[in-house]
Amino acid sequence: MQKIKLFFSYSLKIVLVYNIILIFLLLFFRFVDIPSTSFINSIRGITFLPEDELTKSWVSLNEMSPYLPLAAVAAEDQLFFEHFGFDYKAIEKALEVNKRRSSRRIRGASTITQQLAKNLFLYKNRDYIRKGFEVYFTLLIEVFWSKDRILEVYLNSAQTGPELFGVGPASLKFFKKDPLKMGIENSALTIAVFPNPARYNAARPSGFLLRRRNLIVTKMNQVGGIKFIKSNLNVYSSD
Repeated sequence: MQKIKLFFSYSLKIVLVYNIILIFLLLFFRFVDIPSTSFINSIRGITFLPEDELTKSWVSLNEMSPYLPLAAVAAEDQLFFEHFGFDYKAIEKALEVNKRRSSRRIRGASTITQQLAKNLFLYKNRDYIRKGFEVYFTLLIEVFWSKDRILEVYLNSAQTGPELFGVGPASLKFFKKDPLKMGIENSALTIAVFPNPARYNAARPSGFLLRRRNLIVTKMNQVGGIKFIKSNLNVYSSD
């Protein structure tokens, strides 16, 4: 009995220390650029590439065109500014659709915050343990980071091409443009590759990618365009 009590006592201490460290890191990286993520490290492990061969550079929200965050929200998570990390209506709809589909074609309902939680902290495989951690990390990110910060980190950590991460490097490589000068169509095309950035190339878009770009442009206009994104992000509130 004593051993069991000691086991639980040590376990609780470990969990407490882990959470203190995690919260400290989230508070620290609320203001400091994040050098790497779990997802980037996993890509390095698979490809055996040294870090200097992975193209990534940090671009603040005020250094990128508002069309880029607008495209991300319109394409990936239109209720981003309304929910607290989870889109319950999208989850219900995905569950209904997946009941009618084969297991190979599972529809997801991850929000931008959930995708960020996976990129920052977790591994790629789907299982209930990872999903549980994803929920926990998503809640912590929503508690300790602003919506501005969540979008900024998301747009800088998302894969945008083979060995390419972030919308800044993608703007320069694919369109030869400073991210601040990206227009609506190129911004939409940058986000259009997100489902499979290792396969799709924004510089040489396939018919599918062009159709997806056009759909994202339509969604960008439907949610309210530039006025919508500027009214919801503090970084643009002074414009």
